[in-house]
Amino acid sequence: MITLNCLIVEDEPLAAQVLEEYIQFVPWMHYVGRCSNALQAAEAMQTQLVDILFLDIHLPGLKGLDFFRSLSNPPQTIVTTAYHEYAIEGFELNVTDYLLKPIPFERFFQAINKIKRPDLLGSHVHKGRKFYFFNVNKKMVRVWLDEIVMVESLREYVRIYMSNGDSIMTKYPLSSLEIMLKEHQFVRVHRSFLVAIPHISAYSLTEINAGGHTIPVGRQYKLAVMEVLEKL
Repeated sequence: MITLNCLIVEDEPLAAQVLEEYIQFVPWMHYVGRCSNALQAAEAMQTQLVDILFLDIHLPGLKGLDFFRSLSNPPQTIVTTAYHEYAIEGFELNVTDYLLKPIPFERFFQAINKIKRPDLLGSHVHKGRKFYFFNVNKKMVRVWLDEIVMVESLREYVRIYMSNGDSIMTKYPLSSLEIMLKEHQFVRVHRSFLVAIPHISAYSLTEINAGGHTIPVGRQYKLAVMEVLEKL
């Protein structure tokens, strides 16, 4: 599996910790360290390959965008800041994306999908059928999209149930898979469940039947789920 080395340049420990945790959720991203200022980052980039730079704008000493300008061959860079007024300047410098703090995982996930490198989270097509690769016990396992019945959240892991009765467990937050799958006829029915609409055989206000499973409909999702299903 191809992995991309990620360096965080951030002087706020809590903000850096959030990014580090997000990076560790993504199998194809490899966290190589954190620098609290641009000079440390420059030294780190002399000693190791950095594919993705998470760069805070307001750094002590040399500011983040000035540091970026100083790089003759900068890696793909995702700018992080609490100030939206720097967005235009960042995009003029051709950064990959611009994230406003506090950064929710959903927004982080959208940003990393813009990285112009092999993206193991992207869908693939074989003979007209789409599939994803998921990291299962350090092995990339192919899962056909049309065979996924539902996804269940198990804290920092999810279990993906297939129509043939098999299932796999992989390390992802459910919110990231919701973003990946929402355009492929999947609906969030509960804080712990995503369900594939084509596999739904019956439903009510309180539960859904799909692929031999009975899935509860969460109170906060009820109206949205009914609106989707009643249009079928």
